[in-house]
Amino acid sequence: MYRRRPNLMLGFHGCDESVRDKLVNFPNNVKKSAESFDWLGNGFYVWENNYQRAYQWALDKQKRGNLDKPSVIGVIFLLDNCLDFTDMEYIDILATYYGLMKDDLLITGKQLPKNKDLPKDKYHDLILRELDCAVIEYLHQKIDEQISKDIKIQGFSNYRHFDTVRGIFTEGGPAFEGAGIQTKNHIQICIRNLNCIKGFFIPRKESKFP
Repeated sequence: MYRRRPNLMLGFHGCDESVRDKLVNFPNNVKKSAESFDWLGNGFYVWENNYQRAYQWALDKQKRGNLDKPSVIGVIFLLDNCLDFTDMEYIDILATYYGLMKDDLLITGKQLPKNKDLPKDKYHDLILRELDCAVIEYLHQKIDEQISKDIKIQGFSNYRHFDTVRGIFTEGGPAFEGAGIQTKNHIQICIRNLNCIKGFFIPRKESKFP
């Protein structure tokens, strides 16, 4: 009853200004991330209702020489069928698939990937989430295989692909001495089904009111 998330949401995607303009003018040409260290698996990423964090991410990429003009594009989207790691049910599901993947790798003699820190990451936030990404992608793969098998045998499946993945993350070090709140806390969304994206917009600056 509570698994579908039909409401429209706002998110923000940090990027180069050229990417922002392309998405506004050609909204059907959306590029998914396919890195082995994507925190929530492969897809199109947005920061949930967090313009400043998206812009800071773009600024950080500029400092590393990975983009020219830091910018942010607004995204209107649905979660729909969401693998939501703010919900205990889905965390338990992910743990189950971790066990299955671990067993599969043991049979083939392969090693589990690991989450890793960047060399200059003073807070050890495990920026390179290769283990998390592998488990999430394994989950999607196994669900896809089960759906295909069900349809072939009985013409339908009770399984559904996940449209989006959602997670809450704490990083960046304490906001003040002794704090449990960290400076870069955020909720991130990985959009796998691009039909969940309903539109893009260039965020306007708020004016004083009244």
